[in-house]
Amino acid sequence: MRVCLTGGIASGKSLLSSYLKELGVEILDADDVAHSLIPDPAERRRIAAEVFADPAKRKALEARLHPQILAEIEKFHAGHPCTAGRISLVVIPLLFELHWEGKYDIICTVISERAAQADRMTHLRGYSKEEAEARLAAQLPAELKAKKSHYVVRNDAGPEALRRAAADMVSFLKEQIENGKRV
Repeated sequence: MRVCLTGGIASGKSLLSSYLKELGVEILDADDVAHSLIPDPAERRRIAAEVFADPAKRKALEARLHPQILAEIEKFHAGHPCTAGRISLVVIPLLFELHWEGKYDIICTVISERAAQADRMTHLRGYSKEEAEARLAAQLPAELKAKKSHYVVRNDAGPEALRRAAADMVSFLKEQIENGKRV
């Protein structure tokens, strides 16, 4: 059984992932794989500024990077299968945009209010309002991702609520995996 976590930029995927890891979930984050392909943060920032201003450049970059990312994801799945005693998942922010949802038995999505996402991007990550809006506009709306998912975590009530939501998500996944259910 393959499990994926997705969600928009600054929706809380990283914090939710950290809580899931504390609960024993094995995780591969596609963003970490992408960062390993372009390790210099300054270069990533420069490239991002270019590609989010030019859709053709973004598509060219994605055509180069996504096959490499998918290969690493496949290696992870092969080495970390979900079993009754083990939960593993891949975090893929652009799951639906890439049309990779068919590769997963269970899709979990973390969503947050768009204003909260933009606020996190500007205040915590140093993006300008224009950069934040460009990145948000490049992704499917959170509610659409939620409708396409099997399990949704709302991240609008703070870190402790998200920590509780992580525990609930693990319980849900354990039940699905132990019963061999495909939701």
